[in-house]
Amino acid sequence: MSFCSRLPRVAVHPTRFRSSKWLQSHRLSSTSVPQMTRVEKIILDNIKATGPIPFSTYMQLCLTHHSDGYYTNPSNPVFGTRGDFITSPEISQVFGELVGIWLLSQWVSAGRPSAVRLIELGPGLGTLMDDVLRVMSQLTSSGSPLKHLHLVESSSAMRSIQEQKLRPHVQKSGFQVSWHNTLEEFSPSPGVFTMLVAHEFFDALPIHVLQKKETGWHEVMIGSHDSVRPTSVSPTESSYPRLRRVLSPEPSAASTLLGLSSPRFKNLPADSTIEVSPSSFKVAHRIGQLLASQGESTSVQGGCALIIDYGDDKVYGDSFRAFKNHKIIDVFDSPGECDLTANVDFAYIKEAIRDLPGVHTHGPLSQADFLERMGLTLRVAALARAAPSEERRGTIRDAARRLVDRTGMGSQYQVLGITNAAEQVTWPFVKATEPEVIGKV
Repeated sequence: MSFCSRLPRVAVHPTRFRSSKWLQSHRLSSTSVPQMTRVEKIILDNIKATGPIPFSTYMQLCLTHHSDGYYTNPSNPVFGTRGDFITSPEISQVFGELVGIWLLSQWVSAGRPSAVRLIELGPGLGTLMDDVLRVMSQLTSSGSPLKHLHLVESSSAMRSIQEQKLRPHVQKSGFQVSWHNTLEEFSPSPGVFTMLVAHEFFDALPIHVLQKKETGWHEVMIGSHDSVRPTSVSPTESSYPRLRRVLSPEPSAASTLLGLSSPRFKNLPADSTIEVSPSSFKVAHRIGQLLASQGESTSVQGGCALIIDYGDDKVYGDSFRAFKNHKIIDVFDSPGECDLTANVDFAYIKEAIRDLPGVHTHGPLSQADFLERMGLTLRVAALARAAPSEERRGTIRDAARRLVDRTGMGSQYQVLGITNAAEQVTWPFVKATEPEVIGKV
């Protein structure tokens, strides 16, 4: 019996999503000047005291300020139809099920290690992990091998939501659950197989924006209209009156190092603008370390990871954007009350992992290709057959189509696999060298 046929038939979650097609069809809007938010007041005070700040500081204050950040303030409706954006797990249960199947397939390939720890970075509402845990319970005949679930989440409000969502799995299977603030709290664990998933995590990590001049890499900063020493503003000047982009007059030690952090940046032409995330590099390197071979030890079981996010295998220069109420808004509107995101440079993530012993990266592969090759069509067909009405069958199929829409989510989301295994080729991260044999939804 196949993995897909053994899964329970549960309802899907039809909702909206942020697609490239949707982004292109909506202009940035700032028709009126809103009241100053608490985070904006903090930002303006910092600029007044020390001058323009980097984009990374702006993102950190807006998203994770200890009390008023977008993710840390419980009054902000972050996820769901009442929030500012929808993620793939909320659209259809099939997404999380297929992620879980991939993780289990790597565990089987590793010889079914008896001890497994599962780590999720940025668990959101817990929907993805809920589906993954259900798969692990249903598809392991001798019981789930999971011993410890680790959730990297800094918001106490979100931790409470996740605990409530996942409590039935804990009660049924008896594994431990721990919450952590950062991935730095983890270390390689001898004898334990590590599974890790990061869905829409890297796109919210802080970025630096650099512009190449004849004198080197200058950092694009954020200043107020009263701040001094700007040499220019960026080509896409904000219409918002209190904050603006300014270019540092000289390269700094930090901007120079970031400009040298990838060999791909060296030959970019003058006036090129790039978004660089040293935080992403650091997290990716840490993921690789958790999966890497530890000398000659045979007790280290290795592991696997999936990174799923907006982006591609390239550096971006102008992908930074803000969302509120399912609409794209100016990045300087309502700081601390809107989501900020930037496309992920998957090539940069792979460079962070490249030299770690025994670790292999696979892809990135488009979300559409990943899900279709993992069996989305078969699983959706099974759900549709069990649906009580034609309306429900249509809802199930429509939700699946959204996930693999190649004009939207199916191409804008990319999936990167990471393994510590002898096999350097891992399904479904293979080149399509033969005719398409997978049916369409």
